Amino acid sequence: MELRRRLYVIIFGTDTRAGKLFDLTLLGLILFSFSVAVLDSVAEYSDQWHQLFFALEVCFSIFFAIEYATRIWVSPNRKQYIFSLYGIIDFLSLLPILFLWVDPNSAHLVVIRLLRVLRLFRILRLTEFLINENMLLKALKASSRMIFIFFLLVGMLATVYGALMYVIEGPENGFDSIPTGIYWAVVTITTVGYGDVTPHTVLGQSLATITMLTGYSIIAVPTGVFTASLAEQLKSRERIDTNCPHCGRFGHERDADFCKFCGASLEAKRQKTREELSE
Repeated sequence: MELRRRLYVIIFGTDTRAGKLFDLTLLGLILFSFSVAVLDSVAEYSDQWHQLFFALEVCFSIFFAIEYATRIWVSPNRKQYIFSLYGIIDFLSLLPILFLWVDPNSAHLVVIRLLRVLRLFRILRLTEFLINENMLLKALKASSRMIFIFFLLVGMLATVYGALMYVIEGPENGFDSIPTGIYWAVVTITTVGYGDVTPHTVLGQSLATITMLTGYSIIAVPTGVFTASLAEQLKSRERIDTNCPHCGRFGHERDADFCKFCGASLEAKRQKTREELSE
C-alpha cells in the first residue's frame, strides 16, 4: 500500500519534485518516439536505420505498456481512470505494440505511433495550462453559435456559386456536376485555390471573381468573432467581484480605485471584504 501511494503521487501528481521529473521524462520519451516515427517515414532513413528504429519502437512500446499497467494498479478508481479521457489517450499509445506483431512494415503503423503525441495533453495539464485551456474553451463556446451561422452562410453561398458555375461552364469545362461546382466554390471562397477545376468562359471567370472577393470579405469573420470572445474572457479575468458600495454594480478592474459607473471609492468595500475573510 505504501508503494502504491508513493507511485500514485509520482505518476499522477505534478506538485512534487519526483512528479515533475517523471512528467519531464515522459515528455522527453514521447517527443523522442515521435521523432523516431517521423524519421522512419522517410525512405532514405528507413532503409538505412530501419532495424534501429524498430528496436527503439519495441522499447518505447514496452515502457508505455508498463507505465499504463502501473497507472491502473495505483489508481484508486481503476474503472474511472480506464474510461476517462486521459485513460483512453494512454491506451491509444499502446496500439503500436499490437500492430508491431501483426505487420511491422505497415505504413499505417507510423500514423498509429504518432498517436502518442496526444499524451502531451496529459503532461501539460498543469494549473496554468488548464486556466488558459478553459479560457479558450469558454471563448469558443461563447462564439460557437455565431461561428455556426457563419459556416451555414458559407455553405449556402458555396452551393449557390457552385450551381451557377455548373450551369455556366458545364461538363465540357470540368464542371460535370453540382457537387464539383460546390467543391470549386469552397476551394475558391477559402482562398486555397487548387486550380484542378477552373472556369474558361468570360461569364464563368466573372463569377469566379465575385466568389474570390466574397471569400476575402468573409474569411476573417470567424477569427474576429472568436478573438472578440477571447478578449472578453481575458477582460473578465482582470475583473473583481467587489460590488460598488454606492450603486452596487459589479465588473470593476482589479486595479480600479473608483467605481466606473458612479465614481464612488472602492477601497472601503475592499477593506471590509478583507476583514470578513480574515475573520
